[in-house]
Amino acid sequence: MTITPTKKKLTSILFATPITVMATIVIFASSMLTSCTEDDDNENSKEYKGVPLVILDTDIGSSTDDLFCMEMLYRYADQGRCKLLGIVVDREGEDCAACADVMNTYFGYGNLPIGLVREGIPNPTVFINYQALPNCQKADGSPMFNRSVSDYSSLPDGWQLYRRLLAAQPDKSVSICSVGFVTCLSQLLESGPDNYSNLSGVELVRSKVKCLYLMGGSFPRAVEPDYNLGQGISFSQTFFRLWPSDVEIIFSPGEVGDNIDYLPEQVLADISWTDEHPIKQVYMTCECDAGQRMWDPLTAINAIEGNGLFMLSERGTVSYTSTGKTIFTVSATGNCRYQFSGDNTWNSTMLEKIRNVNMMR
Repeated sequence: MTITPTKKKLTSILFATPITVMATIVIFASSMLTSCTEDDDNENSKEYKGVPLVILDTDIGSSTDDLFCMEMLYRYADQGRCKLLGIVVDREGEDCAACADVMNTYFGYGNLPIGLVREGIPNPTVFINYQALPNCQKADGSPMFNRSVSDYSSLPDGWQLYRRLLAAQPDKSVSICSVGFVTCLSQLLESGPDNYSNLSGVELVRSKVKCLYLMGGSFPRAVEPDYNLGQGISFSQTFFRLWPSDVEIIFSPGEVGDNIDYLPEQVLADISWTDEHPIKQVYMTCECDAGQRMWDPLTAINAIEGNGLFMLSERGTVSYTSTGKTIFTVSATGNCRYQFSGDNTWNSTMLEKIRNVNMMR
């Protein structure tokens, strides 16, 4: 910083005694150095320290844990513990976007923007097909659930919504909860400058994203191949190749949620006050006769409540093979960690968190 004395101070120095001149110079220089230091401190204090700014990236329309993850984020936002920026739907089909719209609107977040993947994974496996949820009707034939989007064909592509949302946020402020495929994330990383930002997708992520909480990955304790990454191996390889090495990723592997089983009878009992609830309707009208493992909500809990509730691996780097294998290499400077499975007490605590949210009217 260039130090330029003001005219008034220069005049007072010119007409002072030598001793006064020296004292004035020392005091003036000291004040300017203090000012410089304060400016530097202000620069260093620009790190974002507000509530988590969250984008949810979901393959809604197949497993119900996506719905519980969304519900938890709405409740966290209600409590002022996070701010939701938008929903990226990474499973193709306007019906899937409509499911997200139903959830947003029902829980009071109909203004949340939605992005939809259009060149994603063709015909991925569907476990519980509730894509007809938006068409549920009351006894009189009227729609059971309101919606906020009038034309789903007008929704932006998921990667475009990412660019719009990220460009508008403070640096290193955004937490992404990815609980589905990495189609939109890989397309974001491949994107170039546009009217939202002159940064490439990689640089935009590096600038704006604080941490990615990713449900997926097969690590040493995995008991089955990973679904989210394995459904679109080429997208996953692009994602891992381009994701900036200085942006954090915390993985929530499938085995962590495997023992957190939310049984259908519990779900129905927890929403006993009404049938006009989107999650309850899924359980009443679809084949949900088996329990749903609570994989996806763990990313939301981690993103909002912090790492203290989880046992995390040491740091490392992750690469992804053409056969769908996750390779974790230990590195003290690595940007990747993954959650470990908990004991029965921990599993019960996590399930209770999810159930308590689901019981809220």
